[in-house]
Amino acid sequence: MPTETPQPAFVLVNPQMGENIGAAARAMWNFGLDRIRLVAPRDGWPNQSAVAMATGAGRLLDEAQVMQTTAEAVADCTFVMATTARNRDLTKPIYAPEQAMKIAHERIAKGEKVAILFGPERAGLENPDIALANAIISVPVNPKFASLNLAQCVLLTAYEWQRHAVEITQETVELAGGQWATQTEVQKLSDHYEERMETAGFFFPEHKADSMKLNLRNLWSRMPLTQADVRMLHGVMRQMVRWKERGD
Repeated sequence: MPTETPQPAFVLVNPQMGENIGAAARAMWNFGLDRIRLVAPRDGWPNQSAVAMATGAGRLLDEAQVMQTTAEAVADCTFVMATTARNRDLTKPIYAPEQAMKIAHERIAKGEKVAILFGPERAGLENPDIALANAIISVPVNPKFASLNLAQCVLLTAYEWQRHAVEITQETVELAGGQWATQTEVQKLSDHYEERMETAGFFFPEHKADSMKLNLRNLWSRMPLTQADVRMLHGVMRQMVRWKERGD
């Protein structure tokens, strides 16, 4: 049976190719989702093409629930959202994927059962299927080419679910085993450069010297320096002074 981890059920309605079912399963498992339901897959079930494509996510297919109708697939759910890129002339709330998955999280946290409907590859969901949904998920795609592959749509939706499930690190820097320089270390570097540049007569004319020194200190503070960076820059300045003193 599928895991009891709170999550939405991803319902693939009348999927046509086993490869796309397998790719959708992989996309789901990339983001920790494993509750998949299949409505009347065209080529029957089980499907070896789906298994071959689902490399690493075969368990999802083993545990997939297979129903004959969309109504049956969402019968136990309290809130259903249907993915579609086209205006279906049905009066329903329409959400972007990010907001839709935020709502899904909120409802599931309250104990509700949520399902997301995905249509077949050729034409997407039909109006009778969408009529069963409480809301629509609409992906802001190129209006001149709005068709998304089934697995792409599943991947996008699963990603947005994961964004709300865990804290996403928006940016990181690999320090390669090093450490960031402290303010004291940066200040000593600044003092070193300022002292040597003063000796070299860099701060000229005199009435601009203070603003030039301020700009130099501001430059150091803007740079994300590691301890290795600081050591290297100290070495650069020391070598330049030695070179000058040798008269090369």
